[in-house]
Amino acid sequence: MSTYEFSLVNPLTFHFCGKFEAPTPEWMHMTRTLLDFELFVVTDGTLYIGDHRGQYEIHKGEAFIMAPTNKQYGYQSSNCSFYWLHFGLENEFNANSDNPALYREVNPDDSSYVLKSNHILVPSECDSSATDRIIVLMKQLQDSDKRYHEKLLNNYLTTCILCEISNQNFLSKKYGTENSKNQLYNDIVDYILWHICENIKIAEIAEYFGYNEKYLSTFFHKRAGMPLKQFILQTKMDHAKVELSDTNRTISQIAFNIGFSDAHNFTNAFKKITGLTPTEYRISYAKRQLFYE
Repeated sequence: MSTYEFSLVNPLTFHFCGKFEAPTPEWMHMTRTLLDFELFVVTDGTLYIGDHRGQYEIHKGEAFIMAPTNKQYGYQSSNCSFYWLHFGLENEFNANSDNPALYREVNPDDSSYVLKSNHILVPSECDSSATDRIIVLMKQLQDSDKRYHEKLLNNYLTTCILCEISNQNFLSKKYGTENSKNQLYNDIVDYILWHICENIKIAEIAEYFGYNEKYLSTFFHKRAGMPLKQFILQTKMDHAKVELSDTNRTISQIAFNIGFSDAHNFTNAFKKITGLTPTEYRISYAKRQLFYE
């Protein structure tokens, strides 16, 4: 896996973005020269893509960044869907002339490596438990591009997406060391994610792990920085945001998918967390660019 260091003295340069859905199971990515960086966030299936360095399988829930290359190509057919984003840096360059002054590939595990001020580290491959957050940001960028066509705004939204990927892969690990060592904390989070479609009760979680309900709530609050009940609700709303922005499912269907018995209770909870009703949230980012070829 490669790791890139980007300077954020100026924002990254947005080129174009969209969402692709394979028209048939026989679809395979085209062969071409890639003149800029491309970010893929796979939402369904597996994307099989390669460059001059090798071949890669990008599965659902994974993100991948490909650097400029003389040959970007698909090597296996796949019925997949993914968001894509082309971006560059302040000064453009081509695939035949990598300029180390614009970006560089680094090894953050090297003891001699020091991250420069106003720079971020971004891995080429990201298997994230919070890909939902990246998808929401990609949807917002698409909406902004179609709604305003404002270059500076698009540049900063693009930069935000790369910062989110960087934080998920490096900053969260730095500040999450204590939590990562705490198996119970991780197990509780995993339980919530696996049971997101249910009406999760704290008492049920406590019983499952064999702890007193009050003890478990206090334990989780100290480590997560928020009450367990709030964490459950926030996690459900994060899932709802993705469904609202990335699917055409009804409000009732989305409510059911995250464990609410009816759309009314879901709407009230969603507005309490976000300040918007589910419909208002969906309309706010309704402009997306969908591609089938």
